[in-house]
Amino acid sequence: MPTTKKTATTKAAKEPKAVKEKEPNIVAPETADVSVAEEPVAKVLKASKKQVLNGIVHINISYNNTLIAISDLAGNVVAFSSAGLLGFKGSKKSTPYAANLVAKDVIEKSKRFGLMNVRIVVKGVGPARESAIRGIAGTGMNISSIMDTTPVPHNGVKSSKPRRI
Repeated sequence: MPTTKKTATTKAAKEPKAVKEKEPNIVAPETADVSVAEEPVAKVLKASKKQVLNGIVHINISYNNTLIAISDLAGNVVAFSSAGLLGFKGSKKSTPYAANLVAKDVIEKSKRFGLMNVRIVVKGVGPARESAIRGIAGTGMNISSIMDTTPVPHNGVKSSKPRRI
């Protein structure tokens, strides 16, 4: 049996909306006698996709997730993907299998822009570092360099003073 949907009617819904009147075009007196012929302006359409032949693959890996972004050499992000974006939940996001799929997904997104040569920058620690690099290498991209930019503490923070008993 089909059900009908009831809609609540309010006082505002019953009243017609006020129509704003257009103001007449007012021309300044000094420009009133000058007549300008309106010429159609040809619109130049930009290319919808920019071509990026060389790019940088930024791989950010943690114990909880894998994030991969591809940018051009100026740093503008072209394609992005993560394990959570692909539908992995919880502890499955940090697995090497998820990192491999994320790498393949982001390369597929970037192939629309004509990406051919990449430099890889890996940041962070986790079980999926090597798997993400292998996923990118398996897609047929030309890898020029692999760089590790994981932050390393230089002696850390100051230790607390010894406890007095």
